[in-house]
Amino acid sequence: MKSAKRKTDPGKKTGTVTLKSVAAHVGLTASTVSAVLNNSSAARSVPAHTKQRVLTAANELKYRPNFLARSLRANRTYTIGVILEEIGDAYGSMVMSGVEHYLKQHNFFFLTVAHRHDHTLLDTYSTMLRERGVEGFITVDTLLSEEPSLPTVSVAGHRSLKGVTNIVLDHHRAASLALEHLVELGHEKIAFMKGSAVSSDTDARWNAICEISKKLGIRIRPELVVQLEGADSTPNLGYPFAQRLLARKQPFTALFAYNDISAIGSICAFQEAGLRVPQDLSVVGFDDIQSAGYINPPLTTVRQPLQRMGEIAARTLLERIEGRIKYISEISIEPELVVRKSTAPPSR
Repeated sequence: MKSAKRKTDPGKKTGTVTLKSVAAHVGLTASTVSAVLNNSSAARSVPAHTKQRVLTAANELKYRPNFLARSLRANRTYTIGVILEEIGDAYGSMVMSGVEHYLKQHNFFFLTVAHRHDHTLLDTYSTMLRERGVEGFITVDTLLSEEPSLPTVSVAGHRSLKGVTNIVLDHHRAASLALEHLVELGHEKIAFMKGSAVSSDTDARWNAICEISKKLGIRIRPELVVQLEGADSTPNLGYPFAQRLLARKQPFTALFAYNDISAIGSICAFQEAGLRVPQDLSVVGFDDIQSAGYINPPLTTVRQPLQRMGEIAARTLLERIEGRIKYISEISIEPELVVRKSTAPPSR
């Protein structure tokens, strides 16, 4: 006796839920559901409660968009290129966390490359990303030399180029926060670590420090200034230069380091020399990377909201790609002073 064939739903047979399935579930057209799920410009006319119904249904049905089909229909890749100085360093990782978080929410992919300040490699990677169909670029700590061919948002780029939106920190405000803090504690002889020549923030930050120091009456002594070298992303970036400061035998009571990594390396060098932080020397960093609050002592630093800067960069780029906003040349970000235990009044 032959068994009866059971009728099955094609959608269930493949274990997939289609966009049409979601549309049928909520009683809307497939085009409306598509607009909401893809967050396209057409979704602006859809009421908020309807959007929520669609999103709830898609979640309950475990709908997963077919990106290949979506790309072929729209003749787009929904992919951007992210160009970093280095993959895995504390600064870039936090920016990337914000970029990734925003792109994931908006169904965009990203391809990442690291150039390590090699201009030839930067040009090669930029060409490779374009050939793979990216729709725009986000660059981090990267000095661009020419106008890019695609919409571009640059985090810490510091170069005005047509078509590039620069996400920049207010370095004058940052310098004011750090130096005013040290002056209020009573520090007069302050040492400085200037950034490496390859870092895109170096000139802007140092110029701001010089201007604010003059305004506050702080004398910048050449013998208390060292410039970092190379692009090391570990505390070893600052360690040998802190030793160099000590070897000069010029007294100082505080150090304003270029960034947190160099500040952490400096604290290690000072402690190895028998000095106490902050009892003998105060140290201020810059960035507020994740480890800054967990070293001994926890680091006082100027916070850049790095993750939020990544989210802003991603949102700005996608809105430019989708034509929802006009080109913006610059977006300024406000810093914040985070006072921890690496600073104190100078020892008398």
